[in-house]
Amino acid sequence: MPERRKYARAGWVAVAGAVGLAGAVGAALPAAAAGSGDASVVRTAEGPVRGTVTGDHRVFEGIPYAAPPVGSLRWTSPQPVSPWTRTRDATRPGSACAQTAGFLGDAPSEAEDCLYLNVTTPRHATGRRLPVMFWIHGGGFYSGAGDLYDARRLATQGDVIVVTLNYRLGVFGFLTHPSLDRGGRPTSGDFGLEDQQAALRWVRRNATAFGGDPRNVTISGESAGGVSTCSHLAAPGSAGLFRRAIVQSGPCAVTDEWPYHDGEWVVRPRAEREHQGVSLAAKAGCGGAADVAACLRRLPVSTLLNASDGGQGFGPAAGGTVLPVAPATALATGRFAHVPVMQGTTRDEHRLFVAAIETFSGHVTTEADYRGEIEDFFGPVKAAKVLVEYPVRRYGSASAALASVWTDYAWACPAGRTDRLLSERVPTYAYEFADENAPWASDTPVPAFPTGAFHASELQYLFDQSEFRGPLAPAQRRLSDRMIGYWTRFARTGDPNGGGAPTWAPALPGAERMLSLAPGSGGIRPVDLAGEHRCGFWTSLGH
Repeated sequence: MPERRKYARAGWVAVAGAVGLAGAVGAALPAAAAGSGDASVVRTAEGPVRGTVTGDHRVFEGIPYAAPPVGSLRWTSPQPVSPWTRTRDATRPGSACAQTAGFLGDAPSEAEDCLYLNVTTPRHATGRRLPVMFWIHGGGFYSGAGDLYDARRLATQGDVIVVTLNYRLGVFGFLTHPSLDRGGRPTSGDFGLEDQQAALRWVRRNATAFGGDPRNVTISGESAGGVSTCSHLAAPGSAGLFRRAIVQSGPCAVTDEWPYHDGEWVVRPRAEREHQGVSLAAKAGCGGAADVAACLRRLPVSTLLNASDGGQGFGPAAGGTVLPVAPATALATGRFAHVPVMQGTTRDEHRLFVAAIETFSGHVTTEADYRGEIEDFFGPVKAAKVLVEYPVRRYGSASAALASVWTDYAWACPAGRTDRLLSERVPTYAYEFADENAPWASDTPVPAFPTGAFHASELQYLFDQSEFRGPLAPAQRRLSDRMIGYWTRFARTGDPNGGGAPTWAPALPGAERMLSLAPGSGGIRPVDLAGEHRCGFWTSLGH
């Protein structure tokens, strides 16, 4: 079991990151007049930028929204970017934030100068007031980048503006340590969330210049991006910066349900994050320094990545000035932004992580592995009940049985609790992506068991990503069109219905019904989340 636990951790952190990284920061062009008739040039509040114009959309990449967090600005709140007067090249993405390589082909980066965003608009957006969709990438808070999400279809089919961003990751974005606090207040630990807030303020200043409505912003994200979105619902500094929220595979009501306990990607109490930060400082050789912060800021990026295991396991801290309480607490007490929310998961979330564990370990899960992992986590009495409820024979393999346990326990049932808490106070639209034949990652080994609607599989139905083959069959393409319609109508009005699509009824307190999203006739339909994922069993077990 110790060896399997080692690879369980490696499997999670490897797949948490999505998708390869690229691009250098564009320098200012030597000469370019921001003429009123040039659709490729937009005057932002900080200076003019020149992007790429095609027949149906425009893309502006690598726009800085904050000063480079380097040197003395490492582990500080994001600072204002220096304005420019000459037209800046915005035809290439900015560097991805420092990270290691990952399971789905993510390229490593050692860049700290990485606080850049990208804007995709329909071709004729100038002078309009289109809804703005603000996308926060996933990656377990240790990997990913905004430019990996090609939003041209989302923007053109939905007639919206899409903003994607980079934010500080891992130890650079989420190091909690007393030496980094300011003014005797618990200010460290959530620098990555502060970056996202800074980018939201950039949107408020600049949306109009791109044809967007700064008063109609929807924050959205998947996995760690979903957890980020939940955090902004609870963060005082995010209030008023958005009008709606979409949470994908990052249920706000998750507390201690994650199966692998050693820091993880979900929001953790500040005391736990401080312990993690103190341990990191000691491992990096700065624990005994007279000025720990200064010592840490002198270290090379590579040293910090190595000392923090690539930044894996670092994430938001609850209990500080940025995030006073965890999202789960905020929802339970009603102290969160009361805006319409769309929230959901994929039907087979954890199959991706089991596949990663098996790929990294070179070992396919056996029935003994399955029993051992369940007993190790739940203890022998509860484990016996779990093994009866989830017998291997029902799923065809120990791998699929294990994935089903963790999908229901750590993803689906927390999503149901999130729906209940949200729907008591705000309009809530719950979904489950359920295409059992969703295309697998392009350059990743296919596991020995069916992958189903695995974690992150819905992204290729909203964005164009090189890491996934994308919806292939005509029915899958139609599902993609339906989803883009639902997502963008919600961003426009707070209600995803319309366009001839099947009716999506809002969630009601006490009724765990949500919309299943699958291809084919009748594939989009209401289903019972609690019944499908045995949430009654988990409640009886005390979870």
